[in-house]
Amino acid sequence: MLTSSALVAALCAITIGLVEIGPLSLQMLQHLVLMNVLAPLLALVIADRLGRLRLGGIWLVGLAQMLLLWVWHAPAMQQAAAGSAAVQLGLLILLAVVAVTFWSSVIVVGTGSGWGALAALMLTGKLACLLGALMIFAPRDLYGVPGLVLALCSTGPSTLADQQLAGLLMITACPLSYLVAGVILAAQLMSRLDGDPLHPADGDVAARPR
Repeated sequence: MLTSSALVAALCAITIGLVEIGPLSLQMLQHLVLMNVLAPLLALVIADRLGRLRLGGIWLVGLAQMLLLWVWHAPAMQQAAAGSAAVQLGLLILLAVVAVTFWSSVIVVGTGSGWGALAALMLTGKLACLLGALMIFAPRDLYGVPGLVLALCSTGPSTLADQQLAGLLMITACPLSYLVAGVILAAQLMSRLDGDPLHPADGDVAARPR
């Protein structure tokens, strides 16, 4: 979790320093920091308070997270959020809640069976990358956003280049976040199998009496 969060944070910092940011790419940076940096770090703090979670819970919250992200990027919702501080703040809070719950579920389920958490990470990452690809390859600016009400800087109206940058940020952050976390989780699961008496090493099998 710490590794994936650090990588996404570095990506956002480099982008802000080197690239001219428009409203869509600025909002994407907000989403990435919230979902892939702050949420995993907070999940590390609160996951132990959730107790045991059923495997179905992680799928439910993972799909809820992606549904909210896709709904937010519908043109009508994007314009409503960009022009209203209340709508934008409400969506950010809701996105933060589901993101923290998702990463907390990954941690809790990952300490148990683990494979369900790995599958949820991979599916969630693919859905996020698909949204990024749609933004990159769209032939025109889908949103026509004049700016963001809750912006940290003046961004001006959205453009096709701004939309493509937002998509590139998402499609780059996917492997840096979900894939890296999945690889680390898979490595932990494999190490558990190596130490599991039900799955002995080849040498142990040969040493057992017949």
